[in-house]
Amino acid sequence: MAAITYIEYNGEAHTVEVEEGMSLMEGATLNMIPGIEGMCGGICSCATCHCFIQLEDQAAMPAIAEGEEAMLEGVSERRAESRLSCQVPVTEAMDGLRIRLPEHQE
Repeated sequence: MAAITYIEYNGEAHTVEVEEGMSLMEGATLNMIPGIEGMCGGICSCATCHCFIQLEDQAAMPAIAEGEEAMLEGVSERRAESRLSCQVPVTEAMDGLRIRLPEHQE
């Protein structure tokens, strides 16, 4: 398990335990975190799980695949630290990870 903190655009933080192997999106939706919908169920086809992960934290995560990159191209608030949380599997090394959520997903 890893303690992941999801921070809404308004600054409200929600820390939850997420099982290793689940995606960041699954951890958020199972814990009813506002701002992550995951409408496609995690198949990388909707971008309703867009989040911001600091670049130094992304070094320990899988690289952005072509499908994720294509979905992120259509995101209005895209930044260098943008990821789709459905494409990031949780590992124990992520314990303490803090991710931020964009304004348009509130």
